[in-house]
Amino acid sequence: MPGCSLPRRRTFPTRRFNALVANVTTIWQRTMPTRGTQLIFADLGIHPTPWGYAVYADVITKLVQHGVPRQDIAAIGGRGHGCQEARPVRAGPSGTVRILLGSTQKMGTGTNIQKRLIALHHLDAPWKPAEVEQRDGRILRQNNMNEEVSIYRYVTQGSFRRLPLGAT
Repeated sequence: MPGCSLPRRRTFPTRRFNALVANVTTIWQRTMPTRGTQLIFADLGIHPTPWGYAVYADVITKLVQHGVPRQDIAAIGGRGHGCQEARPVRAGPSGTVRILLGSTQKMGTGTNIQKRLIALHHLDAPWKPAEVEQRDGRILRQNNMNEEVSIYRYVTQGSFRRLPLGAT
């Protein structure tokens, strides 16, 4: 609309996106010597909203602002398949991509990237229990060089988002 502008979204330090970014950055720094890889699952917000907000772009921008080099981050999502999405999945085991952001559909069944996985982050909660199991199964596998791994779930207190995880 001409002459109409949307207010800028305020950033709150306690927002779950900011908690995710702080946690991912800390783990990224701590695992530099071993090139530990992290997965961030987000099924909602793959595509930008009509007003231009995109969860994936927001997370990537914040990670870069916190000092993570852009080339260490890759995102896959959406419905299509193709070469652009295969590259990050192949790069994960070698440690060239250290943070991979994607949907359950894209990073679920058949994604063998467990070799260097040190942390898995659930930015949102899938509705089906089998999808939670599928996500967690990416890191809880044989052939991971890390003896100890972590799984993080980010929820907002009092939010409806907590229900699929079974939290009250």
